[in-house]
Amino acid sequence: MPTAHHVGVTVADLDRAVEFYQDVFDFPVLAEFSVSGEAFSTGVDVPNATGQFAHLDADGVRLELVEYDPEGETAHAERVNQPGAKHVGFEVENLDDFYRALPEQVTTLSAPQTTESGTRICFVQDPEGNLVEVLET
Repeated sequence: MPTAHHVGVTVADLDRAVEFYQDVFDFPVLAEFSVSGEAFSTGVDVPNATGQFAHLDADGVRLELVEYDPEGETAHAERVNQPGAKHVGFEVENLDDFYRALPEQVTTLSAPQTTESGTRICFVQDPEGNLVEVLET
C-alpha cells in the first residue's frame, strides 16, 4: 500500500511563500533544492522545466512548495466550491488565538466559524492566493 510523502503547492515566488508558511504557521524548512534536466521535464510534462523546491515540516506532514521555470498560468480557485479547487488544512490548538495573531496582510475568507460537526474553521490565503484551511477540532 502506498504511503503519503508530501502535499505539493506550486507558487510563483518561492521565497515569499516560504516566509509566509514560516511566519504564519512556524513550519521549519527541511530542505531546499532545485531539479532540472530531461527526466524532470518529461516527468512533469513541462518542456525545459526547472523547479526550485522547499520542503517544510507541517508537524509530520511534508509541505512541498515549488516554483517552476517556465511559469505556467495561474490555476488557483478563489472559492472552495469551484471544480478543481484545492486547499491544504492545518489544525491549531486554539483557532481564536491563531486568528487574532495573524499578520495584518494575511487575507482571510471569514472570521472563525463553528460548523454543524462542531469543528471550528477559517480559511486564509497564502501570498499566491492558495487556500489554507485552519481548523480546531
